[in-house]
Amino acid sequence: MSANAAPTIPTSPHVMNTYGRLPIAMSHGKGCRMWDVDGKEYLDGLAGIAVNTLGHAHPKLVKALQEQVGQLIHCCNYYHVPGQEALAQMLVERSGMTNVFFCSTGLEANEAALKMARKYGHDKGIAKPKIVVYEKAFHGRSIATLSATGNPKIQAGFGPLVEGFIRVPVNDIEALRTATENDPDVVAVFFETIQGEGGINPMRVEYLQQVRAMCDAKDWLLMIDEVQCGMGRTGKWFAHQWAGITPDVMPLAKGLGSGVPIGAVVAGPKAANIFQPGNHGTTFGGNPLAMRAGVATIKIMEEEGLLENAAKMGELLLTQLNTRLMNTKGVKEVRGQGLMIGIELDRPCGVLAQRAAQAGLLLSVTADSVIRLVPPLVISGAEADEIIGILVPLIEAFLAE
Repeated sequence: MSANAAPTIPTSPHVMNTYGRLPIAMSHGKGCRMWDVDGKEYLDGLAGIAVNTLGHAHPKLVKALQEQVGQLIHCCNYYHVPGQEALAQMLVERSGMTNVFFCSTGLEANEAALKMARKYGHDKGIAKPKIVVYEKAFHGRSIATLSATGNPKIQAGFGPLVEGFIRVPVNDIEALRTATENDPDVVAVFFETIQGEGGINPMRVEYLQQVRAMCDAKDWLLMIDEVQCGMGRTGKWFAHQWAGITPDVMPLAKGLGSGVPIGAVVAGPKAANIFQPGNHGTTFGGNPLAMRAGVATIKIMEEEGLLENAAKMGELLLTQLNTRLMNTKGVKEVRGQGLMIGIELDRPCGVLAQRAAQAGLLLSVTADSVIRLVPPLVISGAEADEIIGILVPLIEAFLAE
């Protein structure tokens, strides 16, 4: 395709207009590279929004999925699914928790967590349980998870929202104490260790430890949404592990299946037996194909040292971005951990997603003014340098306008 040719976009009037898409249609990928239907190459700094843990077309994952497709794709939960037992054991061992429920998406995992908290309250005799949630949080787009989300813009038009939520700011333990003081209906605290859609906002280690202690003292569930920041993205299996704590409930999704739809709710002893037969379920959750993807993802991550690589490459990116942008007027902060990085500007910068794509780099802009980098965990040092080489001049040029 020539530089001035219009891209080939297979549009359809029958697809709902729910996404503000860029004028790109992808064809295939390999490692941290993708190619569109016109043959243009891109460096993937987005990984399908923190989903493609192993990059694209990883040969070991491809082989495992091809083998599973030839055996059994779906089996309903009327029967035991051996892959669920295998993946559950792997998650339990790496989390220090005890039991797992499998679903298909992060939204479903978070919805299940909210149901667990409510039933936990009802089992204690609380008629109207309340759950503490956070400003700028994002937990999904169902009515309940949308209600737990802290973004009025995406809530608009969908009221009335679900009641029973108390909202507090991040990293402010006194605000949490004040908001819940003398309220016997509080049953859980629910947050992302690092807010993703809210702008890559990390919870501080000491705050995580304080909330864990507060939940223990008050017999609340500590529920940590690791949908985007979990599965090795920060250099540990789960981002909260940097604080040396363990939650009672932990929703997972995104990177767990390296692109195959999968979700999970991991529970510790306090929450493991809240659900009993008939309380919750799913048609597609825990299917053999998704379970094989999860098992293969974890095995490959360990074989290839991807937690260590995420920490190393993340440090490289953070250091270079801070060094190159520290004196750039308009850059407010570079923050994050491992391969979950946000660059906050002092103005809306949504146009940079398209400009970066035109320059051969895939990324996203979230919370209006935060450039988000969440590349595959297989990224190399040369590819990290390439991201810097493309992105920094784009930011500088944009801020100079």
